[in-house]
Amino acid sequence: MSNEQEDQLLQAYIQRQELAEQMLPMIGRLYRNYGILMRIYGRAINNVTTVDILKTHRFARQYTGEELSIQHSFQLVEAMEGLQLAPAKIDLGRLTNKWRAAGNGVSAVDFLREELAPIVGHQAPPLKEARDVVLYGFGRIGRLLARLLIERTGKGNKMRLRAIVVRKGKGNDLEKRAALLRRDSVHGPFNGSIVVDAEKCGIIANGVFIKVIYGEGPDKIDYPAHGISNAIVIDNTGSWRDEAGLSLHLKSPGVSRVLLTAPGKGALKNIVFGINSGDLVDEDKIVTAASCTTNAIVPVLKALNDKFGIEHGHVETVHSYTNDQNLIDNYHSADRRGRSAPLNMVITETGAAKAVAKALPELTGKLTGNSIRVPTPNVSMAILNLTLGVQTTKEEINAHLRGCALSPEYQEQIDYSTSTEIVSSDLVGSRHAGVVDSQATIANGRNVVLYVWYDNEFGYSCQVVRLAQQMAGIQFASFPA
Repeated sequence: MSNEQEDQLLQAYIQRQELAEQMLPMIGRLYRNYGILMRIYGRAINNVTTVDILKTHRFARQYTGEELSIQHSFQLVEAMEGLQLAPAKIDLGRLTNKWRAAGNGVSAVDFLREELAPIVGHQAPPLKEARDVVLYGFGRIGRLLARLLIERTGKGNKMRLRAIVVRKGKGNDLEKRAALLRRDSVHGPFNGSIVVDAEKCGIIANGVFIKVIYGEGPDKIDYPAHGISNAIVIDNTGSWRDEAGLSLHLKSPGVSRVLLTAPGKGALKNIVFGINSGDLVDEDKIVTAASCTTNAIVPVLKALNDKFGIEHGHVETVHSYTNDQNLIDNYHSADRRGRSAPLNMVITETGAAKAVAKALPELTGKLTGNSIRVPTPNVSMAILNLTLGVQTTKEEINAHLRGCALSPEYQEQIDYSTSTEIVSSDLVGSRHAGVVDSQATIANGRNVVLYVWYDNEFGYSCQVVRLAQQMAGIQFASFPA
């Protein structure tokens, strides 16, 4: 390559970088002023860096075969700022390519006025008043939920994290809680500033005051005394998993609904957002978000069952170790879990296969399941070994799942990878319920083996927040249709 060609490559990159730098504050204003959640082929581009913007434009190749033109996407974002928009989810990638494909010389503004007609000139937020949210427990999932709720604070969301409830620890409890929110060994530093307000017993994160309440039980907290009312309590302790236990929250004044971040027992509705979330009604005061594994596999299973039919199958999860295992060999009430988690692969049970039936009743009795805990701190995999109702091929299976990943129906739940080099650490921070590893797909007649990655902490937390938004009455239209 000549020096001139090298210079041209560099200049082209610098030009794209400059456009990305200009695009970032516009995307921020569209969210703060109008509640616009921006994506590029399912990849969120709110609260990201310049490099992230460029990477998501390049990521579009997986779906279109070519890099998304930032020159064209920039024009659309710039034009959006001049429109009075209602809160919505907008896939900038799909919108940009639709504009380019039109090829009739229509301006960016005129194109957007037609494509976004239902939300142009309608600035009303999805809720008139902000809905209070309380995190009961502040462990791995609780802190990630806090991060997600804080980053979503804005005009369009109307859902405010008001408090966390914990048992007071020894020493500088407040400072230690803030420190764990500020830095995370797996997910990195908090994106913003965190200040401890010792006098008011709270944490201020990016301007959001979060009251730290020291409670002795879910039914022993006076939330109105802290200015909290009509709250959704997200219980991420796992201490109570049936209706009797979780109903204790409703005995505390100021609580209206309860969401459990674990599979529920008995007749409680296990909701996998985007799949059976239509089953949720206002009368449901207590619901569960099922498990991380259930959220990862149910969307893929539904997509396959709807097209090919599933006769039976086995789900094997290769799951990162969790906090209920021991660092070194020690007594544990469960089988095998007493052995050192960082040093061993540990066979254990999983209820994910049975839990699938609660979200997809048509698969009742068709699946078995087991799990192997492995020495990684985060990101897991589900191996789906299925017998389908019809014969198919690897290409047909992958094409169908790729299409699902693009569709509004599954866009937040199913992600799709074509990489031959992807490993677990590459999926840390994935906001999807599951990621189909298309290169690992095996198909032989009616027998299919699929590999689905999932960030069992962050991806699951994203699903929980989506469900909490639905419980709060927050619904976003998606564009393009």
